[in-house]
This record gives sequence, C-alpha cells and structure tokens, in this order.
Amino acid sequence: MTQSSGAQGICILPRLNGLGGPVSFYHRLTNELQRRAIPILASPFSPGCKALLVIGGTRRLDILWGARRQGVRIVQRLNGMNWMHRRRVVNLPYYLRAETNNWLLSIIRRHIAHRVVYQSQFARAWWQTVYGPVSADGKIIFNGVDLNTYTPHGPGDPPDDHIRVLLVEAHVAGGYEKGLENAIHLVQALQERIAQRVELAVVGDVPGSLRAYWKENSDAWISWMGVQPRERIPEIDRSAHILFSSDLNAACPNSVIEALACGLPVIAYATGSLPELVEGDAGKVVSYGSNYWKLEPPEVPYLADAAREILADLPRYQQAARKKAEASFGLDQMVEAYLAELLGD
Repeated sequence: MTQSSGAQGICILPRLNGLGGPVSFYHRLTNELQRRAIPILASPFSPGCKALLVIGGTRRLDILWGARRQGVRIVQRLNGMNWMHRRRVVNLPYYLRAETNNWLLSIIRRHIAHRVVYQSQFARAWWQTVYGPVSADGKIIFNGVDLNTYTPHGPGDPPDDHIRVLLVEAHVAGGYEKGLENAIHLVQALQERIAQRVELAVVGDVPGSLRAYWKENSDAWISWMGVQPRERIPEIDRSAHILFSSDLNAACPNSVIEALACGLPVIAYATGSLPELVEGDAGKVVSYGSNYWKLEPPEVPYLADAAREILADLPRYQQAARKKAEASFGLDQMVEAYLAELLGD
C-alpha cells in the first residue's frame, strides 16, 4: 500500500484476495489509483486520509465509527444481499453467517456511511425495498473493465465446427449450483434446435462431486475449464459464441461486462440487473417464466430460442455487445465516478 501525508488519500476495507467480483473490483480500482498517484492508505487513521471505501461490509464497525468521528468520509459499495439461504436447506452456521453479513451491510448503510454506491438500479431498489431508504446519498456506478484489455481483438476465436456456450462463475456452490443446472438444460435445449453440436464451457471452481453428478446424469457436452487466471478471461471470452449469465438477481456481474467488452453476446433470464446491462442487441434477456425468488424451475425454451436467434445473426450481436461496453462499462468511467464520491465535494 502507498502512504503519503501530503496528498488526499483513500483507505479501502476489507483488503481482498481470491476469486469473485469484489476481488476483481478491488484490484482494478487499486491499480488505477496507483497509476494516478492517488495514495492508498493502510488505515483510515493515517495522516491525509480523506475517505474510506468499504467494499460491502466489515465486522470492524469500531474502525468505521472511529474514522467517521475523525471526519473521514465513509463510502459503502453495495451489490446485492444474501437471499438463497432462505430458499434452500442449509446448515445452521451457513444460515447465521448469511444473516449476519446482511445485518452488517444494513448497519453500515443506515448508520455509518455518508454515501452509498449501488452497482445497479436493481441493487438500490432491492436495498430500499428490504431495509428502507436511508439518509446517506446514493449513487449508481456500474462496474467497469479496461476496454483495451477486454477487447474483441486478440487471441481466441470461436470454433467453426460447433457452438460454444460459456459460463463463468467464481464458485459454483452455495446456491450457484442452480445456475449450472440451468446452463446444462440450456445447451440441451439448444442442441435440439440447431444442427451443430453444442458445448458448455464452464470456467470457475466446481466441486468434484458436482462434476461427477452431471457426468452421470446428463448427456450434455461439458468442458470443465476450472479456475482461470484473470489475464486469460479475454481470450476465453473471445473463444465462445455466447455467454450465459446464470446468477439469479445479480447486482452487476463482472463476467457479463467482461464478455460484452470482448464482443461476446450475453443471454440470461431477466432477473436482477441483467435488463440494465444487456440492452439493445448486446444479447437477450428473457422471462424466467416462474417465480425465481422461490427458485422455481425456469422456462428453458425461452432461453434456447434466444440463443438460436443470436447465432443466426452473430456478427450484429457481437458488434452491439462491444458498443454497449464502450458506452457504459469503461474502467476510466467507473474510476472517475468513484473518485467523485470519495474525494469530491
């Protein structure tokens, strides 16, 4: 971490490593702040600290309260909230952990944060519906990617002899198994509609037991690609025909934004922020066909028909995907918006 007592600095908590959207955001933001020579401080009590960015939440409410009392601006970045544990059978420790995390997020939002950044209109509406409006100023800032790194140009081409549908999730567990199930049913339904073979390429951490289950219980062609380095994702995106975004009620999934930037059309059910992100011909979002809040089975044919329609005019959708990313999801655009919340008046 860079420390300086001269320039206005920013502290970011918690410091993240591993997999997942918050981790990707953390690294993209800190890299940009360092490139712009903006001090990243190890503590909100360091000299020159003007703002503390809380990515989601932290159990160290004492640090947040202490920083606020010293005049440090507290900005909270919120995506969605834990909800699947209320719809599935889970063990008690998992349930309590999910509820505790929701409680911490809500406490920071209502009582500590000066400003709240929501990742989408959907995320803001969800928090306001469940926990009510708050006095903290609210701003919507979509996630962003480096459009020179995530680009349609570079290594990686879709195969000519078959169709590749891509699924990218950090961890396929803890409720995300449903997304994998929907993806498998999608490629099976799509296979019935087109002559070419259809492959499902799955990027992410998938438990061995889950891979074994689908090997025994599905005839779909599934390529388990495992966890991939971030720098390989653009090439992987460029090597597919379509990305299926499987996360239900996602606040602003990075996999979608990365795909669009690479010119990869996206299909998804119309839940969460997906109708905001995948607009025009950047892809297609379709009706789930039942109550997704209760995890009822979806109408897979809607999704398969949308995929077939995209494949019938793929170049047009690829170009529209990139244009949507250029208009809404550039990294510079995201960073400038965060700096305005953190260091602006």
